[in-house]
Amino acid sequence: DEVNDRLDESALDLSGGQQQRVCIARAIAPDPDVLLMDEPASALDPVATSQIEDLIEELSKEYTVVIVTHNMQQAARISDKTAVFLTGGELVEFGDTDKVFENPENGRVEDYITGKFG
Repeated sequence: DEVNDRLDESALDLSGGQQQRVCIARAIAPDPDVLLMDEPASALDPVATSQIEDLIEELSKEYTVVIVTHNMQQAARISDKTAVFLTGGELVEFGDTDKVFENPENGRVEDYITGKFG
């Protein structure tokens, strides 16, 4: 709501969180089937990050949302499904987020999630 009337303004006049919300609003304007987001909360402060995560959760009720992130905590908070790719694009694990984070099948995924790798 905060940026509804500012969609046509230069992004330079907005805060980082507002810029992200305007980008998301512009992305959903054509009513896509899938919304792709690459690091949607990177470089944002914790309050703005929380606002973006709340928005993503709301949008996931109407859209298929695919997020790329290196932020494991964020992925655990807002994802229903999680895919873990390693260098070279190798898919090493995919499944329900709770299972991937609590009981991963792949040792490399467990090392990454627990901070032993990466």
